[in-house]
Amino acid sequence: MQPRLEVADVFRNGATDFLRKYGRHHSANQHRVLGAVIHCRTARLGGKAQHCHDCGHQRIQYHSCRDRHCPKCQGMARAAWVDQRETELLPVPYFHVVFTLPQQLACIALQNKRVMYGNLFRAAAETLQQLALDPKHLGAKVGILMVLHTWGQNLMHHPHVHSVVTGGGISPDGSRWVACRRTAGQRKPFFIDVRILSRVFRGKFIWLMKQAYQRGELKFYGQLSGLEQPAAFERQIDDAVKRNWVVYAKRPFGGPQHVLRYLARYTHRVAISDHRLLELKDGQVRFQYKDYADGQQTKTMKLSSSEFIRRFLMHTLPSRFVRIRYYGFLANRFRKQRLDQCRILLEVRPPCSKLEAPHLAGDVDQPQAKPKCPACGGGRILIVDIPATPARGPSRHPIRRPNFSRSLATSGRSPPH
Repeated sequence: MQPRLEVADVFRNGATDFLRKYGRHHSANQHRVLGAVIHCRTARLGGKAQHCHDCGHQRIQYHSCRDRHCPKCQGMARAAWVDQRETELLPVPYFHVVFTLPQQLACIALQNKRVMYGNLFRAAAETLQQLALDPKHLGAKVGILMVLHTWGQNLMHHPHVHSVVTGGGISPDGSRWVACRRTAGQRKPFFIDVRILSRVFRGKFIWLMKQAYQRGELKFYGQLSGLEQPAAFERQIDDAVKRNWVVYAKRPFGGPQHVLRYLARYTHRVAISDHRLLELKDGQVRFQYKDYADGQQTKTMKLSSSEFIRRFLMHTLPSRFVRIRYYGFLANRFRKQRLDQCRILLEVRPPCSKLEAPHLAGDVDQPQAKPKCPACGGGRILIVDIPATPARGPSRHPIRRPNFSRSLATSGRSPPH
């Protein structure tokens, strides 16, 4: 059976050509991601060998790179993150709202990722919180989870945030739970009109952007270098203001489990996953994409390997930039206290932790069973570390595996998303 085509295969095929064409114009962080995807789960990173004393069966498992941009490393991270969120869900409706930047500002965001993406989060969150507190819409403090995506189906730059918003919230005085005022025949998918969301979001983002420009936080290169002149910058802003800013709201989820399935799809997604790749031949890669401008039809696109890598690395986030954020009563600092308050107001019991559920976690005092050989079923397994294989000559795309276990033990923080 032919092995499944992976993003790493495309990277290996086109890395040399990509570095020759674009290497000088990409950051050290993007070069690190290039190396991470190429070397993930290969001998370059080392691993562990399992050897059976009885039947001689041997299996080698190479280490993963743990990079958040790598398609291979998102499965376990996604499962662990969703497992943590399961205890935080409330028995209320949840809504999905998407805030998108217009193309006139997306090109500036590509050159100023940390500032512009941060402002995108802030403007969207403040819009939802301000309007939800307004008694004309809800009159309560809602809980919001936001995830940043920067790509479209064709891998081009398309910055937007996906928001999961609770369908109700805590009253300003904290004395009651305020539910959404919706009727069975109401057609609006969200308790705030998207046209109002769009206008408020646009005003907040433009104000934040102008403040960043005045502080000298925005840099312009290449074709955008002319925006360093205030008059040219104002014209670009005016052009963006005249456009329709897309804010899209879906109907509420069917229940907390639907929210979990949604989160599993969106929170740890990368620009493109392996299952969309169709063929790699003669330096050209074919992959599937949905054309939303043409009725969401599934189409096929062909790119050179180097162009595929260029588009993929366009979505590399700045180092330590947090792409999953929480606001309202889900904000990190008081999340546990606020969730306990919500459950009291909703008159629901707190979820049982897995350590309190023997049928889920098993007897925690029981020692771990020794691994058995998958071939003979009873052989003793010996696990041996395989050292990482050094690169031959100077590496054009180095990689370092972060030691999360050591850093977390000293800091007490959760790993970055």
